[in-house]
Amino acid sequence: MMQASKITGLQRAARIVLVLAAGLTAPAMAADDYTGPLTELANSKIKEIAQNPVLVAAIIAQNAVTASYDQAKIDELDKQWRAEVDADAKPLIDATMGTEASAYLKKAQDDSAGMFTEIFAMDAKGLNVAQSTVTSDYWQGDEDKFTKSFGAGAAGLHLGEVEQDESTQTFQSQVSVTITDPTSGAPIGAITVGVDLSTL
Repeated sequence: MMQASKITGLQRAARIVLVLAAGLTAPAMAADDYTGPLTELANSKIKEIAQNPVLVAAIIAQNAVTASYDQAKIDELDKQWRAEVDADAKPLIDATMGTEASAYLKKAQDDSAGMFTEIFAMDAKGLNVAQSTVTSDYWQGDEDKFTKSFGAGAAGLHLGEVEQDESTQTFQSQVSVTITDPTSGAPIGAITVGVDLSTL
C-alpha cells in the first residue's frame, strides 16, 4: 500500500512539473469550473445585449446585403479587413466600427467594469456586423464561436477555451450565443463576448 501511495504521489508531482513547464496555471487546468458561471452569464447579460433592437436591426439589414455572397466574396472581404488592420486607410473597418450598433457594443463593454474584454456580433454568414474593438479578421464563419452558436440553432451556446491574455496576464474565455429575430424567433446571427474570468 505504501509503495502504491508513493508512486501515486510521484506521478502527481511529475504532472504538476509538466504543467508548470508548459506555462499553464490553475485557471487553465480548471476550465470546467467556469462552465456554470459562464452559462449563467450567457443566458442573462449576454443575451440581453444580443437582443438590443439597434443590434438586431443592424444584423437584419446586413443579412439582406450579404445573403447572396459566395465564399469568394467572403474571402475577398476578409482579406481586405486583415490588410486594413495595419494599414493607414481602413474603409471597411471604419464603416463597421462607425455604426450605431458598434457604439452600443463599445458602451456595453465599457459599462461592464472590466468583465467584458471584447464584444462582436456576426450576421448569418459569420461576417462582422458590429464590434466594440477591432478584430483581427472579418469572417468568423469557419470558427467554433460561430458554427457552434449560430450553427446550433436559436438556443446555440458555445463556451471557448480558457486562454491567457499575454498583455494583461488575465485568463479569459469567449462566450458565443445565437441572436434571433424577436418576431419570428429564427436565428439571424451570433454574438461573441470575451469574459475576464477573474471577474466571475
